[in-house]
Amino acid sequence: MLIVPALVLTAACGGDNKKDDAASSAAPSPSASAPAKPPTPVGSADPMPSVAGASGKKADISVPKGKPTDKFVVHSLSQGSGPAIKKDQLVVAGFTAKVWGGKDLGSSYDKGASPQVIPAGSPQIIPAFSQAVVGQKVGSRVLVVAPPTAGFGSQGNQQLGVKGKDTLVFVLDIQKTLPKQVSGSQSAVSKDLPQIKADAAAPATIQVPKSDPPKDLVKKTLIPGKGATVKSGQTVVMQYTGAAWKPNEGKSPAKAFDSSFNSGVPLTTAIGTGAVIKGWDQGIVGQKVGSRVLLVIPPSLGYGDQSPSPDLPKNSTLVFVVDILGAV
Repeated sequence: MLIVPALVLTAACGGDNKKDDAASSAAPSPSASAPAKPPTPVGSADPMPSVAGASGKKADISVPKGKPTDKFVVHSLSQGSGPAIKKDQLVVAGFTAKVWGGKDLGSSYDKGASPQVIPAGSPQIIPAFSQAVVGQKVGSRVLVVAPPTAGFGSQGNQQLGVKGKDTLVFVLDIQKTLPKQVSGSQSAVSKDLPQIKADAAAPATIQVPKSDPPKDLVKKTLIPGKGATVKSGQTVVMQYTGAAWKPNEGKSPAKAFDSSFNSGVPLTTAIGTGAVIKGWDQGIVGQKVGSRVLLVIPPSLGYGDQSPSPDLPKNSTLVFVVDILGAV
């Protein structure tokens, strides 16, 4: 996946962020180096951490003295009343995290941080997140003890200061599930704008017309959502596909320079605060959750004279298809 700094700023989209901010420092990324065959979880081990505090708030984790076992522990602290999580569902979970015998890794309840969006059972996500939520019920609080084989592997995670031999301890609060994409009938798009096909949970197909791009921001709602209106300052969960206008003019389909579907993890980011390019801030704020939006963004509201990749030349007009899955 191409990492574009002005878009991907939070650790929820992977451990390759090129820019630090308050949210990323408080959010251990579940992405990265999951082993091909994750260890089988067990319900308990000796010794075990203890947890205090109410579900839905930052957990108080006490780690016992002594070395941890090499077992991957997934222990239910309280069971929710919602449906059980199935493989491949998108799960929103609050978290508190620390290294066994070491430092705190932050919490989604810290100022500036956000819950994690976890594709349940995904091999692209560390088992400490992806395997731990499978089979749990929405509303549950779960204690996870993850040896390196269920965490970041022998290489650790330099960004977080996690070493290859560190055992991680997480408390996950499973809040809800999200659809992988929005549903509904798309409205027609005029011939002077890109034509969009986004029927599957996969990168959208974009067809750029053989004409000059518009000079001003275009924000067209393709599918109107029925959820709450997105407000400035909220954390928004989105699937997206992006392409540059000129290199794809008159071609079918356009070559995307990036898509959240390639990583298997939706983009989770603050909106309306300058955490993303101006075209996103202006185009997403005011939309409703559940909407699919076409954004055509002029260079002045995009990456300007920057060229993050060969598929994204400098001074590019950008075309994005964005599914707004949730906002908190």
